[in-house]
Amino acid sequence: MKQKWVLIISIAAGVVAFWLTGNYLQLEKKKILGASRQIYVVVAANDLPAGSTLKNTDLAKDLVFQSAVGDRAILPESAREIFGKKLLFNIPRGNPIQWSDVDVPFRGEAGLAEMINPAGMRAISISVDTVSSVSSMIKPNDRVDILGTFTFPSATLAGEVETVTLTVLQDVTVLATGQSIARKIPGPGNRPERAAKGYSTVTFEVTLREAELLVFAQTVKGRLCLALRNPADMSFLTDLPQINFEHLQKKLPELNLIRQRDIRHKKDL
Repeated sequence: MKQKWVLIISIAAGVVAFWLTGNYLQLEKKKILGASRQIYVVVAANDLPAGSTLKNTDLAKDLVFQSAVGDRAILPESAREIFGKKLLFNIPRGNPIQWSDVDVPFRGEAGLAEMINPAGMRAISISVDTVSSVSSMIKPNDRVDILGTFTFPSATLAGEVETVTLTVLQDVTVLATGQSIARKIPGPGNRPERAAKGYSTVTFEVTLREAELLVFAQTVKGRLCLALRNPADMSFLTDLPQINFEHLQKKLPELNLIRQRDIRHKKDL
């Protein structure tokens, strides 16, 4: 009987040892695979001295091992965050640029005030609903165009009014949606925060003059809507028209033609 128990205990100990060994090997495999994972990060396109003001041409992207750069490397989709910012240290050509190398606050650690660019910028909120906030899918750090619809005195008919839609501001950074601010700039392997659902305000980073404009636009009962941009889109359009009923009638055929020819790339138009 004693020998039987010894045999059972020996078999059980062997099973446990086998299980522990398997777990250890799996963990080591994950470590090795994690260390060998490669990601694209922002690197210096040239030798950059400390104090340089970063421009688009100073930056490039390169494929590196994630384990070599940690969680402070700047991803290509966040490169615009450091345009116009100063370097704190010398960065040789080809070396990754990290958030700690740039004179930019680690957004959201101390609150909304610390997120605002100190060079004359302000934070201001506007009221939004589900439709005007792109189905509440806008999130902090997104960039948007702000469009407004207003009722103005008619330019052609005395004593009459007309409804006009126009682009108020282009390429504006979102600092917060409701009470949700950007807690941190996403590092390698980290997903950005999802948009908070059900918010009724969006907070922007604007100049003082732009803030005055937005306050006036809301005070005169204008309806403001947001158009969400791709993070890589830094375009600026000039001479945008005011859209009224007359303009709509004249320009609809032309706008549809442009869409089919230049956006959908249809031939024979």
